[in-house]
Amino acid sequence: MSDPDEALDADTIDALFETIEQRKRDLPEDSYTASLFTHEKGENAVLEKLGEETTELILAAKDDDNEELAAESADFLYHLLVLLSMKGMEPEDLREELESRF
Repeated sequence: MSDPDEALDADTIDALFETIEQRKRDLPEDSYTASLFTHEKGENAVLEKLGEETTELILAAKDDDNEELAAESADFLYHLLVLLSMKGMEPEDLREELESRF
């Protein structure tokens, strides 16, 4: 990527994903991320969180609350990355799909 801002975005997402992968491997007791991988509902716990975050994101957009929209978008992206990890996927899979669309 030639734009430094785009590189930072990719680096941030990749760093977050690596943290998710580390928590998945190590399962620290005090980690929310680890709790998603060990939740009794399994994958459904993350799917429910994605649904919740989607609703909150939509409401923030409807209310024209850009600060809340950014926060809920970040929450959604985090839970999406957890789901990708659960499915054995990586951010690169998402990037490739997006790049194939234009």
